[in-house]
Amino acid sequence: MTLAAVLATVSLAFAAGMSYMIRAKLNAATDAAGLAAARAVSVGGDQAAQIASAKAAASRFFYANFPTNYLMSTATLNDTQVTFDSKGEVTINVSASATMPMTLLGGLPSGGMSPGDMTQTKRKQLDMVLVLDTSGSLSGSAASVRSAAKTFLSQFNSSQDRVGLLHFAYGAVLDDAIRPIDRGFNRDSMNTHIAALNFAGSTASVEGMWLARQQMNSIPAANNNRSNVRVIVFFSDGSPNSFGTYLTWNTTSDCQVAGTISTDDDGSGDPGGLYRLDATNTSLGGGCTPNSLKSKASKLPDFYNGHNPANNQNDPTAERIPVITNTPRVVANTLTYDNVNRAARNLAEAMASKARDEGTVVFTLGLGSQLKTITGTDTEKGEDVLKCMANSPDAPARCLNTAKPVGMYCYAATASDLTPCFSKLASAMLRISK
Repeated sequence: MTLAAVLATVSLAFAAGMSYMIRAKLNAATDAAGLAAARAVSVGGDQAAQIASAKAAASRFFYANFPTNYLMSTATLNDTQVTFDSKGEVTINVSASATMPMTLLGGLPSGGMSPGDMTQTKRKQLDMVLVLDTSGSLSGSAASVRSAAKTFLSQFNSSQDRVGLLHFAYGAVLDDAIRPIDRGFNRDSMNTHIAALNFAGSTASVEGMWLARQQMNSIPAANNNRSNVRVIVFFSDGSPNSFGTYLTWNTTSDCQVAGTISTDDDGSGDPGGLYRLDATNTSLGGGCTPNSLKSKASKLPDFYNGHNPANNQNDPTAERIPVITNTPRVVANTLTYDNVNRAARNLAEAMASKARDEGTVVFTLGLGSQLKTITGTDTEKGEDVLKCMANSPDAPARCLNTAKPVGMYCYAATASDLTPCFSKLASAMLRISK
């Protein structure tokens, strides 16, 4: 009798331990199912199709993470609940249970335990602008960039998420404007524009960031219209080396419009330009694009003025982002390679910082080994700029500001790494939370 009592006690303890392990496995499986459903809810032309897609993904991932007959148990996934609120936030409830054998350890009773678990996942609404570098250095990777960008966009809900698309080289071109009031985006239109991208010109990163900010700020803040998650996703393969500006000309009549001034990445030569701000590879021509820019224009502006309503650095309505500065890189007024190259990098980082001040998180993605090498005249790698633009946790100490929204930088060593890197950013920016 004593032995029977001891065995029964041991059996119950063993069953309790198994129940704990099974419940832990259920927890992991329902977590995976909820996250998968939150991503899959983007697939489908209407809510019915999106709900079906989410439920199918939940089932696939649950049973992939809970093996058949795990510890002699049988798992059952309950019907996944998917609900949309009026602002586009999706709540997904995944619950499951498992039945255990009634007897263990030679037929002694286990108590017939049935562990269960429930996970709630929220897929928050999103406002996002995708910014693609189409400079000439990416021409060899054009097919991979197009494919990865299309795959990236497929992970967002075309009826609930607001998404804008633009590309840049010397200047920036808006392909698909973000919707200021209505939700959703036209995925087919974006895929068509991506397929038609031409890769040529330099890297005027600040022009891409300026237009992205303009798009994000076109969504009115009134009536709680803006989404909970606001993101700029910025893709490039090199350091900024160009920016838009009104220059001071020796003869005012030579040029009376703004354009992009540029440098190369080799640390030498004279600045060139000017190029149109609303095109990726088109010079302004005439007096604005002389054979020797330095002989025609006398100095750089004190503040970024490429999009001022007039050539007036003292315009009280204009934003005051310094071009001439001692931090983080020294820039003076004279038209030299160093000054233009450093100003281009300063301005890209400063424009991203402005976006953070407005509540937008910046994510950056870099492609290729050039980002790991020092370019220009400073001991600086191209990816340092992208990390600073994102305010990522691994950004240089000079720019990391934990009091501001912290983004993410993802490095794609080769073109084949682009799609996984874009997917990593997508998972992070959706801000899936339990």
